[in-house]
Amino acid sequence: MPSKKLVFYLSDEIFAIHAPILVTIDAQSTAILNIELASDRSAETWRTHFEALEHHHFFSLGMASDRGKGVVAGYQAACDMALWVADYFHEFRDLFEVRNQWERKAYAAINKEYEAARRFANARSERNLQKRLQQYDTAHRACEQAITLYDHLDVLLDLLRDALHICSPHGTLRTPEGVRAELTRLLDMIAELDGAAITQTLKPIRHHIDDILLPFKQAEAIAAELRLVVPHEALDFLVLAWHQDHLSSQSGSKQKHSHQRERDFWLACADALLDEAFDTLKALVFDKLDSIIRASSLVEMVNSLLRPYLSSCKGQITQETLNLIMFYHNHRRYKSGKRQGKAPIELLTGKPLEAPWWELLRQQINTKRSVTTPGTGLSRPPLQLVVNNDWGTDRQAIASGQTTVDPIDATENDCRHKDSEAA
Repeated sequence: MPSKKLVFYLSDEIFAIHAPILVTIDAQSTAILNIELASDRSAETWRTHFEALEHHHFFSLGMASDRGKGVVAGYQAACDMALWVADYFHEFRDLFEVRNQWERKAYAAINKEYEAARRFANARSERNLQKRLQQYDTAHRACEQAITLYDHLDVLLDLLRDALHICSPHGTLRTPEGVRAELTRLLDMIAELDGAAITQTLKPIRHHIDDILLPFKQAEAIAAELRLVVPHEALDFLVLAWHQDHLSSQSGSKQKHSHQRERDFWLACADALLDEAFDTLKALVFDKLDSIIRASSLVEMVNSLLRPYLSSCKGQITQETLNLIMFYHNHRRYKSGKRQGKAPIELLTGKPLEAPWWELLRQQINTKRSVTTPGTGLSRPPLQLVVNNDWGTDRQAIASGQTTVDPIDATENDCRHKDSEAA
């Protein structure tokens, strides 16, 4: 970056066989800021990773990640005054896995009850009928218990998910104290379902509750700031509109349209109150609320981008290949989602790209070729980039013996790549 750039890091690690790949992206633009093939994932290695970003004029507002000891300790050593946010997915993953286990047990109990009923129906003698009836009665009670247990946990986890939303159903931003009380109450109710079996799962959640509440402290500060410039009733409408817009981006097509209709309704209510100030204040509220980071899940998109390459090369990946993947990801334009039509590097820098990513890559190749000093030329024919565009014609003819690179057409939700055709 030509000057100081404040960003919020999302960091994670992915493995190429046994070698870790350290990845850090910007939370807002999703641009890859640093990706490196490391010898280990210790705190010292991660500290060097983050310090390299500072040398490129990136300064951290905070970081979201899982609880990996190396990444957390390395970040705190490099950016000791910055904010660290625990990833919500990793915090509650084990608890939701319990729900999946209980669901499988409930279906298994249903199958056992069905089988017991079938055997009872096939019984003929009085003695056998009594025996099969007792077996069915036992299977029926076990089935009822398994279904009830799963249903109760499922309902409580839905309430837990709702309690973790930044916005309440009334349009106010939730406070840390209110969320703490609600979470404590729900966790106590979950613990009562199957005491000993689930207490161990709940223990780390209770221990980490202060970290879980950190985004709500941010929301509380933002709410106080917004109330100084936005009328209170209009602010509630805009917060509800933002909440529905946030939910629509995470929902399927049917739910998406429902959330979008409700978003538009609350925006219309705010517009009626704000008149000419609506556009400015709406952008202010949405930008402030978008700055609240609760998960590092966006970095998984980069991991999904890497996995096909790691599979095709059997984990034998090089730093140069990672650099090429980073260039592609940062300069390709999204085809869907709220970033549609924009490349991550455009969102990061605020400057539009002058050409598609493959043209920019061609320029990089030509620039490096032009600065090659005499006597140190390439040992093989120069790399030529061949693009198959939407009309099915080649942008450039391939000379004999030249290497071919086919562009990758990827969307934000589809990261399948043709690595076997890439040089």
